[in-house]
Amino acid sequence: MQVSFKKNDSEDPDSLLHLAALEPGQEAVLDHLRLPEDISRRLMELGFLPGHTIAVGKAAPGGDPRVYRVDGSEVALRHETASRLVVRRPRKEKA
Repeated sequence: MQVSFKKNDSEDPDSLLHLAALEPGQEAVLDHLRLPEDISRRLMELGFLPGHTIAVGKAAPGGDPRVYRVDGSEVALRHETASRLVVRRPRKEKA
Protein backbone atom coordinates (compact mmCIF):
# COMPACT_ATOMS: atom_id res chain seq x y z
CA MET A 1 0.00 0.00 0.00
CA GLN A 2 1.34 3.40 -0.90
CA VAL A 3 -0.24 6.25 1.02
CA SER A 4 0.42 9.82 -0.01
CA PHE A 5 -1.26 13.18 -0.22
CA LYS A 6 -1.74 15.67 -3.04
CA LYS A 7 1.45 17.61 -3.63
CA ASN A 8 2.02 21.06 -4.94
CA ASP A 9 2.96 20.76 -8.64
CA SER A 10 5.98 23.01 -8.06
CA GLU A 11 7.60 20.57 -5.61
CA ASP A 12 10.92 19.13 -6.70
CA PRO A 13 10.79 15.31 -6.77
CA ASP A 14 14.54 15.29 -6.10
CA SER A 15 13.83 16.66 -2.61
CA LEU A 16 12.42 13.27 -1.57
CA LEU A 17 14.54 10.91 0.53
CA HIS A 18 14.07 8.00 2.90
CA LEU A 19 13.56 8.60 6.60
CA ALA A 20 16.49 6.31 7.40
CA ALA A 21 18.83 8.70 5.52
CA LEU A 22 18.33 11.51 8.06
CA GLU A 23 20.76 12.17 10.90
CA PRO A 24 19.80 12.63 14.57
CA GLY A 25 18.32 16.08 15.14
CA GLN A 26 17.09 16.50 11.58
CA GLU A 27 13.43 16.90 10.69
CA ALA A 28 11.43 16.08 7.57
CA VAL A 29 7.81 15.91 6.45
CA LEU A 30 6.37 12.49 5.68
CA ASP A 31 5.44 12.26 2.00
CA HIS A 32 4.28 8.65 1.73
CA LEU A 33 4.70 5.12 3.07
CA ARG A 34 5.88 2.22 0.89
CA LEU A 35 4.85 -0.62 3.17
CA PRO A 36 2.26 -3.39 3.25
CA GLU A 37 -1.20 -2.17 4.20
CA ASP A 38 -1.24 -3.65 7.71
CA ILE A 39 2.10 -2.06 8.65
CA SER A 40 1.15 1.28 7.04
CA ARG A 41 -2.12 1.33 8.96
CA ARG A 42 -0.35 0.66 12.28
CA LEU A 43 2.24 3.39 11.68
CA MET A 44 -0.51 5.81 10.72
CA GLU A 45 -2.29 4.99 14.00
CA LEU A 46 0.96 5.97 15.75
CA GLY A 47 1.03 9.36 13.98
CA PHE A 48 3.07 8.63 10.84
CA LEU A 49 0.64 10.44 8.55
CA PRO A 50 1.57 12.15 5.27
CA GLY A 51 2.16 15.84 5.93
CA HIS A 52 3.31 15.38 9.54
CA THR A 53 6.80 16.40 10.63
CA ILE A 54 9.09 13.65 11.88
CA ALA A 55 12.18 14.40 13.99
CA VAL A 56 15.04 11.94 14.21
CA GLY A 57 16.15 10.99 17.72
CA LYS A 58 18.89 8.79 19.09
CA ALA A 59 19.70 5.28 17.93
CA ALA A 60 20.52 2.12 19.83
CA PRO A 61 24.26 1.42 20.29
CA GLY A 62 24.38 -0.66 17.11
CA GLY A 63 22.46 2.01 15.20
CA ASP A 64 19.25 0.00 14.90
CA PRO A 65 16.50 0.70 15.90
CA ARG A 66 16.31 4.49 15.95
CA VAL A 67 13.82 6.71 17.76
CA TYR A 68 11.61 9.07 15.74
CA ARG A 69 9.39 11.78 17.23
CA VAL A 70 6.07 12.37 15.53
CA ASP A 71 2.83 13.93 16.72
CA GLY A 72 4.03 14.17 20.33
CA SER A 73 5.14 10.53 20.57
CA GLU A 74 8.45 8.74 20.32
CA VAL A 75 8.50 5.55 18.25
CA ALA A 76 11.45 3.23 17.62
CA LEU A 77 11.68 1.95 14.04
CA ARG A 78 14.16 -0.46 12.53
CA HIS A 79 16.28 0.78 9.64
CA GLU A 80 14.44 -1.53 7.22
CA THR A 81 11.08 0.07 8.08
CA ALA A 82 12.40 3.66 8.16
CA SER A 83 13.91 3.17 4.71
CA ARG A 84 10.39 2.53 3.35
CA LEU A 85 9.06 5.90 4.60
CA VAL A 86 9.60 8.64 2.03
CA VAL A 87 10.07 12.14 3.41
CA ARG A 88 10.86 15.61 2.11
CA ARG A 89 12.70 18.49 3.70
CA PRO A 90 10.41 21.06 5.33
CA ARG A 91 9.81 24.13 3.21
CA LYS A 92 11.71 27.20 4.29
CA GLU A 93 9.50 30.11 5.15
CA LYS A 94 9.97 33.21 3.01
CA ALA A 95 11.05 36.23 5.03
